[in-house]
Amino acid sequence: MAAVARGPWLPRAWLCRRAGPGCGRHYRAALCAELKQPLAIEEVASRPVRPHEVRVDVHFCGVNFADILVCRGQYQEKPQLPFIPGMEFSGTVLEIGTDVSIVKEMLWQIPERAPLREAAALPVSYGTAILALEHRARTRPGETVLVTAAAGATGLAVIDVATNVLQAQVFVIAATGSDEKCKLALQKGAQSTVNYSQGSLKEAVRKLVGSAGVNVAIDTVGGDVFLEALRSLAWEGRIVVVGFAGGNIASVPANLLLLKNISAMGLYWGRYKEQSFPVFSRTLSSALQYCQQGRIQPHIGAVFKLEEVNDAFLHVIQRKSMGKVLISLK
Repeated sequence: MAAVARGPWLPRAWLCRRAGPGCGRHYRAALCAELKQPLAIEEVASRPVRPHEVRVDVHFCGVNFADILVCRGQYQEKPQLPFIPGMEFSGTVLEIGTDVSIVKEMLWQIPERAPLREAAALPVSYGTAILALEHRARTRPGETVLVTAAAGATGLAVIDVATNVLQAQVFVIAATGSDEKCKLALQKGAQSTVNYSQGSLKEAVRKLVGSAGVNVAIDTVGGDVFLEALRSLAWEGRIVVVGFAGGNIASVPANLLLLKNISAMGLYWGRYKEQSFPVFSRTLSSALQYCQQGRIQPHIGAVFKLEEVNDAFLHVIQRKSMGKVLISLK
C-alpha cells in the first residue's frame, strides 16, 4: 500500500491526521510483482505530489481477505502488475498538491480521540457493517440480527454496530467450532453464540428465538451456511450477502423468498465509491463519529510489521485471525 495515489489501484479509504510538511526520498512498500507469489518489500522512490494529490505518512494498514484475492488474481478488480495492494490505512498528511484546498474525497479526518491504530480498522469492516445494517437491511431497534463468521473483523463490526448503535438483539453464529471465538463474540455484545458445525444452524436459531425466526441476517460465509441463515429468517426478514469466505456460492431458492416475503440482497462496499459516493462517504463519517463518541470499539486481533506482510496474509488465510489484522509501518 502506498500513501500516494498510483494508477487505477487506489486505496478505497484513507484516514488521516495533518502533520508538518516534508517527506523522504523513498518509502518502503509491499509489492506484488507476480500473482500467487509472496509480496516483496522494496524501497520505492517517491515522486512529486501532483496538483490534486495528497502525500500521507502511513502508520497502519488493514489486511483484508480481498487483498489476498487481488494478489492471486481472483478479485473483481485486477490491477496491472506490479502493484501495491491495500484497501485502507491510517496516517498523517505530509504534503498536499497545489490545487488541494481541503483534504476530502478519499481522505477522512481522524478525530483526536481516535487512535491511529483503531482508525485503520474502521473503513472496510465498519463501512461494510454500517452499510449492511443501516442502508441495506434497514435494521430497526429491537430486531434480531444473525451474524455469520462472527469473530472475523466484519462479523465483530456487525455485532458492535448492531448492539451499541442500533440497539438490536444480536444472535451470533460463529464461523468455526472455536470456543475462544464464541467467547469473543459474547464479549463484544452478542447475546448468544451457536457453533453451526455441531448441528443444524436453523434448529439452533429456532431454540434461541423461537419458530418466528430472526429479522436480519448478515452472511459472509456463503454456501450451506447462507442457506441455513436464509431459512432462519422471520416473515419479511432480510438477508445481506457480504462475502463467500467459505469458498462456495449458493443458489437462492426463490420459493423461500416468496413464502415468507423475504428479501435477499448483496453488498459490495467498495462499489459504492463509484456508484454512490455520498452513501460511501456517509458510512465512513458515521464510523468515525461512532468511534469518537465511544459507541464502537474496533477489535484488533493481530499487528504485523511490514516485513511480516506474508505472515499476516497466511494468518488470515488459515483463519487464525479474530478481529482486524493490521500492518504497522512504525
